Amino acid sequence: MWSIPEAKDVIKFSRELGDQLRLVSEGCDPKPKPVDSRQYLGEVSTADQTIENIGKKISGLERELAAARSAQVSLLNGAPVSEEPVVADPAERPKAFMIVGINTAFSSRKRRDSVRSTWMPRGEKRRKMEEKGIIVRFVIGHSATAGGILDRAIEAEDIQHHDFMRLDHVEGYLELSAKTKIYFATAYAKWDADFYIKVDDDVHVNLGTLAKTLARHRSKPRVYAGCMKSGPVLANKGVRYHEPEYWKFGEVGNKYFRHATGQLYAISKDLAYYVSQNLDILHRYANEDVSIGSWFIGLDVKHIDDRKMCCGTPPDCEWKAQSGNVCVASFDWSCSGICKSAERIKEVHRRCKESDNVAWNASL
Repeated sequence: MWSIPEAKDVIKFSRELGDQLRLVSEGCDPKPKPVDSRQYLGEVSTADQTIENIGKKISGLERELAAARSAQVSLLNGAPVSEEPVVADPAERPKAFMIVGINTAFSSRKRRDSVRSTWMPRGEKRRKMEEKGIIVRFVIGHSATAGGILDRAIEAEDIQHHDFMRLDHVEGYLELSAKTKIYFATAYAKWDADFYIKVDDDVHVNLGTLAKTLARHRSKPRVYAGCMKSGPVLANKGVRYHEPEYWKFGEVGNKYFRHATGQLYAISKDLAYYVSQNLDILHRYANEDVSIGSWFIGLDVKHIDDRKMCCGTPPDCEWKAQSGNVCVASFDWSCSGICKSAERIKEVHRRCKESDNVAWNASL
């Protein structure tokens, strides 16, 4: 069990810091003495190393304190902290129709709970959904200090809900491309599915409509489905979605090749296998959705552009649902997800959800 560091621990740490710095300062002598330059450089190097180690300790302490509140929520809800993560037996790959990986972060507990309370099946519904071949998991790696409070909080949450897929990956916003390809490889190794889907945790999804949509493309090889777009390549530093490798896309002002928007997209089994076999050589651009598209642009891939995978929040998705054209996914383009999703996704679900029998009646 973890606990928040007490004041006496911080005081002890401060004393250690003072002792270490005093050891450095005590070497000063007002009387000049002949000094071996190599010895002097060695002492400076030792002092620098000491300060660097202290900085690392402070950084680690700050990360753990920042995660304390999230872990406390899990513990207060009755979920004990596991000492070791549960590792699935890789000997067999269960059959499934689709694996839905919900990309999430350590700081997104409220988003995860809002998804659990809306479109993500739980309890008996989840068991029946998995029997039908629809698997849904939150996808997350580990922190820079593996085994720290951030990771233990996720382990506690997983013991409570049993709905995580852990990756051998260090979390970070600038590492989304790497995380995504590791997700596809991990999911492919764990399940033998027809489709593998990536979705963000601030997007509303109708699972039955998603399954029915993908089932129409089941017989096609190498399917890459989503809302295809071609945005501008942003060369200027400091802007959102800046592309450091802009020069690869030709003249300034050019657009990217067609690729699926990152909020939700799906790839078929053969493409997931391709990713899993080429992890080390698949190039990562600054933006995850561009990276995914680049991996398939030179292959014989069927690009499926389906606008039901990128509906707006009400009234857009509500009008479409009322007209019988239920959306697969809904979000706000201005926020690249549902704005303030933890508070608003319940309202989106109420107004845009599919009927309860869509998923059960889907022919998979």
